[in-house]
Amino acid sequence: MARARIYKPAKTAMQSGRAKTRKWVLEFEPGSARRVEPLMGWTSSGDMDSQVTLRFDTKDEAIAYAKKHGIECQVFEPKTQRRSIKAYADNFKYGRQDLWTH
Repeated sequence: MARARIYKPAKTAMQSGRAKTRKWVLEFEPGSARRVEPLMGWTSSGDMDSQVTLRFDTKDEAIAYAKKHGIECQVFEPKTQRRSIKAYADNFKYGRQDLWTH
């Protein structure tokens, strides 16, 4: 039986925006270990499911797809992002708590 992970991807370090993080992803777990091809040193695998990545608008759609096709799945909830909104002027305000450094 195939196993899969359902998650919402985090933004990469190269992004400042939220692109490619809105949809839920169903990704199959590797069914077999990867092996190194002795002549060229390439890494290969006979598992074709590891190449499949499905994207869904909602978590429920991804779970329904997995149940319909008999895929055992594990759901990972996204961590909530804490945002601290600061203004540049706060660096220079009179009653600031941090030490001033140059």
